[in-house]
Amino acid sequence: MTGHVPRPTTAVRVSTLRTRWRALLDLTEPVHPETLAAVRRRWAELPTTARTAAQTLGRIGVGCEGTHGVFPKCNLTCSPCYHSADASKVRTDGTHTLDQVRHQMALLRERRGPRAHAQLIGGEVSLLSPDDHAASLIAMRAAGREPMSMTHGDFDEDYLRALVTQADGGLRLPRVSFAAHFDSLMRGRRGMPRPRVERELDVHRAAFVSMFERVKRHTGLRYFLAHNMTVTRANRDQVADVVAAVRHMGYSMMSFQPAARVGDRRRWGADETSVGIDEVWKQIETGMGQPVAWQSLQFGDPRCNRSAFGIVVGDTWVPLLDPAVTADLAFRDEVFTRVPGVSLSGERPSVRIAKVLRLASREPRLAVMSAQWSRRFVRRTGGLSTLVRAVARREVRGLTFVVHAFMDASTVIPAWRAMEAGEVAADAETQGTQERLQACVYTMAHPDTGELVPACVQHSVLDPSENKQLLTLLPMPTRR
Repeated sequence: MTGHVPRPTTAVRVSTLRTRWRALLDLTEPVHPETLAAVRRRWAELPTTARTAAQTLGRIGVGCEGTHGVFPKCNLTCSPCYHSADASKVRTDGTHTLDQVRHQMALLRERRGPRAHAQLIGGEVSLLSPDDHAASLIAMRAAGREPMSMTHGDFDEDYLRALVTQADGGLRLPRVSFAAHFDSLMRGRRGMPRPRVERELDVHRAAFVSMFERVKRHTGLRYFLAHNMTVTRANRDQVADVVAAVRHMGYSMMSFQPAARVGDRRRWGADETSVGIDEVWKQIETGMGQPVAWQSLQFGDPRCNRSAFGIVVGDTWVPLLDPAVTADLAFRDEVFTRVPGVSLSGERPSVRIAKVLRLASREPRLAVMSAQWSRRFVRRTGGLSTLVRAVARREVRGLTFVVHAFMDASTVIPAWRAMEAGEVAADAETQGTQERLQACVYTMAHPDTGELVPACVQHSVLDPSENKQLLTLLPMPTRR
């Protein structure tokens, strides 16, 4: 005799519907109250030098985040390298990684709100097993983070498939983001252990994208790929050639990091001097064969970061916001003023559409300005017919340029020590470093102390002692 399962009462059904409705409203809320509170706190923390009209920190978001001490080991060698000398002596351990990721993301979620972009970074992420790597990304998403795996790109397609798929072949990770680092300063890559010039790596750069394209065709995987490159005097004048080659490969971002004197001192030449942001940007524009406008939006301190957002239509890069167009800047200002903390990135299309509709209903003036901006943007692409033809030929894609300049440890250490003591430095150089640290866009969390620190502080001040502790906690296996 089968048991009788009572039907839910009307009150229970109504309660269930209300719960689902509240969950739907929360999911499609364009400006989460916790996010709004977090961005306002971030704006209050900025030095006055960073509170410019173009500043996005404290307006749209709180900045990016990254892990630390989760898997320090790398199986390539780079000159220079920001890791401390002991980093690659630490064993990669998935249990340790997942535990640290969960705790660090929990603190970031608590202090910086329910949504941010975060990098799964350490040594080489593909030294994690596919299951541990996937579990870490899932944990980051559970904390409201949009994760990006940082890699040297020297792993096989079998690893990628094992990472994103389940035992039955379905996707356990429907969307992934990777930043792959390729430059001629790296040693030990399979098939190109000691590249002499940047162009020798182009086949590896293209192969990395092709691997994701093949997996997408078979599984439906969605992905975002960034190309990273360290820049020194040795390869600065090759940046233009890299840009010209990579622009057609399928990456959605090109990021360049002028090297700083931080990390393993053995990896630096005695007479090496840093490369300036302007020098790198000139190379980017040469490689693109056109100006690349960046002044409309600023992330943190301009001495640290420069970014340009746009799309490529055929062979032409088109900025989303043109700093020479007053109406574009007015639209930016209206977004900053009317909807601070708004978040649309990384969402499913249906959720993104719902958020846009809710925004339009609340802010009709902003909706009108959005339509006007859309018309201007289409004109910048060459007109609607040009844009439609380019879309039909699959010649339209987003492309962002970033230059991120880390600081030398010799300047970060005294600036941070003074900040810890509540002091403003007397000399101009150290005071400038303090301003840059206060406006940092890249934050790392320390659950044991409750501290959030800038990435330059992590690498310059904290990494050496942290990796010595990890040597004891996670020693390399001994040979018998």
